[in-house]
This record gives sequence, C-alpha cells and structure tokens, in this order.
Amino acid sequence: MSGENFRDLQAFLAVARERSFTRAAAQLGVSQSALSHTIRGLEARLGLRLLTRTTRSVSPTEAGERLIQRVAPRFEAIAEELAAFEELRDKPVGTVRITASDFAANTILWPKLSKLQPKHPHLKIEVAIEPGLTDIVAERFDAGVRFGDQISKDMTAVRISRDIRMVIVGAPSYLEGHPLPKSPSDLTGHECINMRFSMRGGVYAWELRKGKRNMQVRVEGSWTFNSIYPVVEAALAGFGLAYMPEELARPHIDSGRLQSVLTDWCPTFPGLHIFFASRRQSSRALSLIVETLRYRR
Repeated sequence: MSGENFRDLQAFLAVARERSFTRAAAQLGVSQSALSHTIRGLEARLGLRLLTRTTRSVSPTEAGERLIQRVAPRFEAIAEELAAFEELRDKPVGTVRITASDFAANTILWPKLSKLQPKHPHLKIEVAIEPGLTDIVAERFDAGVRFGDQISKDMTAVRISRDIRMVIVGAPSYLEGHPLPKSPSDLTGHECINMRFSMRGGVYAWELRKGKRNMQVRVEGSWTFNSIYPVVEAALAGFGLAYMPEELARPHIDSGRLQSVLTDWCPTFPGLHIFFASRRQSSRALSLIVETLRYRR
C-alpha cells in the first residue's frame, strides 16, 4: 500500500467515525477543504462512492461500510502494536479516554486526576460526561466509571469511592404545600424532578429499598434533566422532590435548604468503580490512572 492510500484511508475512517468533516478535520489537524479533497481523491481511485453527504450529516454508503469493516480492525491492530512499543518508555504517554457520569467526574475524577496530569505532561486525559451506561469497547473508551452493580462481569473493575447512599429531598417551600410522603406509593401524588440517562431512553425509575423489599418507582413531574446538578438546583428552587446521592444533598440538608423524606426507603449502592476490558490492563497510562483513583479506606 502506498503512503498516499494509507493516509487517505485514515482520513476516511476519521470522517466515518466522527460522522462529520468538521470534527474529523480538527482531529487530523487539516483543513476541512483539504480533507474533502482527500476523500474525493480516494473515491475516484476506487471508483466507488464511500460517503453520503447532506447539509446536516455524513454517513457511509454500503461500499463505505464494507471498507470500514475490512480496514478499521487492521488499523486498530497497528495502533495497538505501536502503543505497546510506547509503553516500553519510562513515562506514561498517550490519551486515556474515560466515560463517566457528571457526579463521578466532579467528585472523584477531577479532584484526583487534575493533580496527577501536571506531573506527567505526556499523559492526556479525555473525560466524556455521559449519564447513561456506555459500551466502552464499542465506543472505544479505555475505561468507564459507574456504580459497582452496573458493571458487566467480563470487565475488570476497581473501586474508587466508598458506598454511596441515595436520598429523596425537597425544599421546605415545596414541602409546606404538600403532605410528607409516608410510603413510596405517595410519590405519585408529588411533583418529582426526573432524570433521563439517554435522550432516546426512558426516564429513570427511582430505586428504593427497605429491608428485603426492593421497588422501582416511576414518578411524574414538570422537569426532567440528563444531569444530576440541575436536579439539585431544581430541588433547591422548590420545584419538587428529587432523588440524588446524599453527598450532593448533605450540605443543603445541614443548612436547612433541603429536607429528607422516606429515609427508611433510601438505598445504598456499592460505590463507584473504574472498569476496563482486560486487554487494556497492560497500558502504563491507564494503570497509573487506576492506581491514582483507587479507593483506600
């Protein structure tokens, strides 16, 4: 394969992966017009149209999809072999991509990794804030952060936080006008602030637990977010009851701005864990991050 074809295939894969000439050009460090010219040249040499372009989107054609399936795994194998040689160096290098909730990113990842990265200038950390569960292998993340009971058994997981208790809270201004709920069934009569983990998915059902009884309660309300921090703000503003980690609510409970309800039904989850596929264990950069985040009592 000529060097020209090799580079052009890399450019095509970047556009197909990003579904955008703008994002792919930024990733490759070239202009959008130069990238478009490269793709047209590759299509001309192959005699096939590889991408369908509209004013709003870019997607592979049938021929493009076939090329991706044949070529992408080989490029990934080359990248992994080159990365293996980089790991022989004394210092951790490269980019580690992590998917995490906003709560995990703000309370665990940023406080610890912001102190780590300046000590290792060749290490780059990319954190994608995603409220829903992500297939880290399919989405090409090096690691993910989720509650321990949300991680599949084929992943390697390391605890990075203590167990996390959830609470149901409301502002005094809201509770003054509504009767305190005495059981989970009473929540259906309240304005509740919802979370949607994915804009294509359903609204999260509140997980409640009392002794051996477990319930998932679907609540209704005027507000739904895909981030926990607006949920906190909406609760403080008196828009309804909210379900959140006690760590976020505690300062406001102590100050009297929020009040806990149904405390005997609020569960404790088995802490946040960083998880990754076993094949990534040899990465020096990832290992350093895992050890930095590891929870120590």
